[in-house]
Amino acid sequence: MTGTSDIAAPRASLGPELPAHRDGNVLRWLGAYTASMVGDNVYYLALAWAAVRTGSPAQAGVVMAVGALPRALLMLGGGVIADRLGPRRVVIGSDVVRCAAVLAVAALLWTTSPGLWPLALLALVFGTVDAVFLPAVGALPARMTSRGQLARVQGMRGLAIRFASVVGAPLGGLGVALGGAATAFGLAGLLLAVSVPLLVSVRIRDLPPDDTAGAGGSTAWRDLVGGLRYIRHHRVLAPLMLAIALGDLGFVGPLNVGLALLADQRGWGASGMGWVLAGFSAGAGAVSLLLAVRGRLPRAGSLAGCSILAGSAAVGALAQVPNVLGAAGTAVLVGLLTGLSGALCGALLQTQSEPAYLGRVTAVAGLASLGFAPLGMPLSAAAIGAWGTGPVFAAGAAVCALGGVVALAAPALRRAELPH
Repeated sequence: MTGTSDIAAPRASLGPELPAHRDGNVLRWLGAYTASMVGDNVYYLALAWAAVRTGSPAQAGVVMAVGALPRALLMLGGGVIADRLGPRRVVIGSDVVRCAAVLAVAALLWTTSPGLWPLALLALVFGTVDAVFLPAVGALPARMTSRGQLARVQGMRGLAIRFASVVGAPLGGLGVALGGAATAFGLAGLLLAVSVPLLVSVRIRDLPPDDTAGAGGSTAWRDLVGGLRYIRHHRVLAPLMLAIALGDLGFVGPLNVGLALLADQRGWGASGMGWVLAGFSAGAGAVSLLLAVRGRLPRAGSLAGCSILAGSAAVGALAQVPNVLGAAGTAVLVGLLTGLSGALCGALLQTQSEPAYLGRVTAVAGLASLGFAPLGMPLSAAAIGAWGTGPVFAAGAAVCALGGVVALAAPALRRAELPH
C-alpha cells in the first residue's frame, strides 16, 4: 500500500516558504490534534472516575493499566501500518474508532450499570488503537509541510499537549459533576469527533512510489525489519533513540511516582503538588512557545545533549528542596530544560528521518517513552520505600544524564542542526 488515496497536494501548493503558524493546512491539523488531545485527557479522567466508583481500588488500577499492554506490544507494528497505509488515513481511522468506542460506553452507562467489563474493554480498545495512532501522528507533519517548518510544528504540537493537559482534566471534572462518568465520556467522544472533519480537510504530499513502505511487494515483517535497520545504521537517529530512552527512563519514575511521595513526605499536600506540576508545565510550555515562534535553534544536537545534562541535575535537586515555593521554582527549571531537550530531540527525529520511515521511527521512540519508561514507576515506588526520595531522584538523574552523555559523545548527533 502506498497511501495514494489520501488527499495529495504538490509541494508548491503546500507553501514550503509559508511559516507553519500562518499555514492554514497546518492550523487545521493543529486544531484536530488539540481537540483529540483534550478528548484524551477527558477520557482518562472519566475512565479513572468510573473505575473507582464501580470497583475496588485494585480493580480500578487493573482497568487503568489494561491499555498499556497492547500499546507496548503493538507499537512497532503500528509504525509499519502508518507507513504502509499513510499517516493521515490512519489518524482519521483511529479517531473514528476511539470516538465510536467512547460514545458506545457513554450510552451504556446512561442506560444501565454494566460493571467493570465495558470499562476494561474500552481501555483495551484505546490501548490497541494508540499503538497505531501515535506513530501515525509522528509521521504526519513531514507529509503536510516543508522540512524547514518541522521544528516549528514540533513546538506547536508541544503547546497543544500543554493546553490539553491544563484544560482536559477540569473539563472532564465538569462533565462528571454535571452528569457522572457517562457525561464525561460523551464529552470526550464529541471532542474526538471534532477532530475528524478537520483531519479530512488536511492536504498531504504523496511519497514517490519507490519510497513508500510496502513498495515492491514487501511484507509487513520486511518493512518492520527494514525500519529497524534504517535506525540502527543512521548516524544521528541511532544515538538519538538511545538518548531519548535513557532520558525518559530516568525521568518518568521519579517525576510521576516520586513527586507524589515527596509531596506526602514533606507535608505539601495535593495543592502543593499541584503547584509543582504547574511549574513544570509552565517551563515546558514556554520552551514549546519559543520553538513555535522561532522555528529553529542553532546547534540543536549539542544543545539537546547539554539541556539533558542540566535537566538531570535539576531533577536530582528537586528532592532536596525543603519547601513548596522552592520546589515549584525548581520544577519550572526542570520543565524548561527537559522541555527544551524533548522538543529538540523530537524536532531532530522529524527532520533527520526520511518521511517514508517516520511511522516506524516514531514507533521506536514511542516504545521507549511509553512502553519501557513506565516500567520504572513501580521500581521507583519500591526504591523510595526502601531508601527514600533523595537517592531515587539522584539515581533517576544519573540515568537521565547518561542520555546527555550519549548525545554529546556521538559526533553526528552533536553536530546535527535543524534545517532553515
